[in-house]
Amino acid sequence: MVISMRYKKLQDWLSWQETLNPKEIDLGLDRVFAVLQKLNLSSVFFCPVITVAGTNGKGSTVAFIESILNQSNIVVGSYTSPHLFNYNERIRINQQPVSDDVLCEVFDVIDRARGDIALTYFEFSTLASLLVFKKYNVDVAVLEVGLGGRLDAVNIIDADVSVITSIDIDHVDWLGDDIDVIACEKAGVMRSHKPAVVSIFRPPESLLDYAKKNKVPLIRLGQDYLYQGLSNSTWQLKTDHFHLPDLPAPVLHGGFQLQNASAAIMAISLLNLEQKTDKVNIEKGVQQARLAGRFEQISDKPQVIVDVAHNEQSAHMLRGVLNEMPVAGKTIAVVAMLADKAVAEVLMAVKPEIDYWVSAGLSVNRAMSAKNMAQAVRDMHSDVKLSACEKVTDACMKARTLATENDRIIVFGSFHTVSEATKYFKCSNNN
Repeated sequence: MVISMRYKKLQDWLSWQETLNPKEIDLGLDRVFAVLQKLNLSSVFFCPVITVAGTNGKGSTVAFIESILNQSNIVVGSYTSPHLFNYNERIRINQQPVSDDVLCEVFDVIDRARGDIALTYFEFSTLASLLVFKKYNVDVAVLEVGLGGRLDAVNIIDADVSVITSIDIDHVDWLGDDIDVIACEKAGVMRSHKPAVVSIFRPPESLLDYAKKNKVPLIRLGQDYLYQGLSNSTWQLKTDHFHLPDLPAPVLHGGFQLQNASAAIMAISLLNLEQKTDKVNIEKGVQQARLAGRFEQISDKPQVIVDVAHNEQSAHMLRGVLNEMPVAGKTIAVVAMLADKAVAEVLMAVKPEIDYWVSAGLSVNRAMSAKNMAQAVRDMHSDVKLSACEKVTDACMKARTLATENDRIIVFGSFHTVSEATKYFKCSNNN
């Protein structure tokens, strides 16, 4: 007897996955590892694996790795989260999202294998990425940690090279507010005798202790490699083993992107690949790397920029880029955030660059209500200039009415905020 697939459409699968486990986030590897074995997969993957962990910069680092490998004709599969517009963005082959049909096919395989194991939405997608990579026989798999590291679902796979991009306070409800504890969680993706690129000038002692205890060879920024901006358009990367002079500046904005690009190059250099990347492919890869929602301009007159900054560290980075790129008029902020974020700290970090605020609520789990978001903005200063709206689309409309051609609108606070705003502005630009 042939048993039909549970669902035929991707959205039906995703809606069902959201209800399978009663917890949206349920850290731990037991469930996902049990299903991994039922899928005849193991922690040792069939191809080299780069696992990227960190508080900020993970997505950009993965984008640089993808782009450089793709330029080198090395088949790369990548898994990132969350998505901005379509679920398919999470699982890509050579930078291209996989199709609905492929996702439904691997979901069905996982569903049949899991028995009564209640996988979370993220665990389902992690296993799906592994099956997709096997289906397309990729040369390199790149896995981005969703939350933390040690107990994150991607950590069921042993990394051949791990990357730690940054460490700061975020996801307090799950990781706590102690930097040393958080660093140990991130360090959990490292493997004994496998190299780890630490893209941090002063890593927490707990991370260094973890690496020493577990015999992880570290490649540290500032010690084993160093990047340097040479001009607005060029930079260089130096290591004990090679020197890449006059690299082109990334299209992605912010000086910190050189940090992410150099970590990506170092990670690739540590892979034992038959086909090596050369300087030309590295240059093209760095220059052509793209990542939606990272200080991305989506409209002009007025200039509209979206950025997924949602914690204090990324908010300070956003402030820096806004400061580096002044405008003739005023800067209007559209902000909506999740309630479990360090909302006050994020707002205060960006505040010096903002002339006028437009707040909104989000209609997703863990969202801060429109009322509380507005109050958080008011709490910054008694005479803050604020328009309070219910929804992000309303806030975007309000911002447009407030802005002149010389002004700038910056939308930030969450992936959800950026997604809703981008859809609104693209729709309004087409009308």
